[in-house]
Amino acid sequence: MSRPEALVHSGGDVLAAAVAARLITAIADAQAARGSASVVLTGGRTGIGVLEQVRLSPALGAVDWSAVDVFWGDERFLPGGDGERNETQARQALLDHVDVDPARVHAMAPSDGEFGADADAAAARYAELLAQLAPEGAAVPRFDVLMLGVGEEGHTASLFPDTPYVREESRTVVGVHDCPKPPPTRISLTLPAIGAASEVWLMTTGKAKAEPVASALGGAKPVDIPAAGAVGRDRTLWLLDTDAAAQLG
Repeated sequence: MSRPEALVHSGGDVLAAAVAARLITAIADAQAARGSASVVLTGGRTGIGVLEQVRLSPALGAVDWSAVDVFWGDERFLPGGDGERNETQARQALLDHVDVDPARVHAMAPSDGEFGADADAAAARYAELLAQLAPEGAAVPRFDVLMLGVGEEGHTASLFPDTPYVREESRTVVGVHDCPKPPPTRISLTLPAIGAASEVWLMTTGKAKAEPVASALGGAKPVDIPAAGAVGRDRTLWLLDTDAAAQLG
């Protein structure tokens, strides 16, 4: 596992633009090496802001979007097309504006989909999908870049402190119930699945994030600060604004 690195930007807009440029480069590099790339998206203001900046970038055409596999780190278990779903926001910000292959956009099931209100069944199906697309002997595909946000209490994806889900060691995807933030039901990758990614990028801004950022980078246990357990195989980047980095030494 990689040692986390922190990169600090002057503000949220600069951070989003910088991460967008970094993402385009990472995808283009992966495609140059293997012909395709695989990314895991996140929601939230920063995560969606990055996708908007990708769409607006003059380097947008450096990526062959038809050769990108798109996954999500977590999802709000809401009806399809709901404006609060990460998938809906990602489509509006970027995916509906580029030449993605619909078969390579792997959204988590909505609450009005084939599994109805059964988030656990939807999570199990997503885990099966990941396994089907994984290299032989692996549980998840090769994720070139996996992007995450960080909450004020240190949660990442939909893994919250001191819950069974952050302690999960065997499953790659879980249905999350009784979330402390609405909506209460979600689907999330687990820390073992996140840790299989080549690069993990944790992005966050604001003074309210300074304490959990400092705790995570200071060696907190994942059960207390789940973001501390989000570590990539080759690289782990904490992409912060100056407010979120205020308590770093």
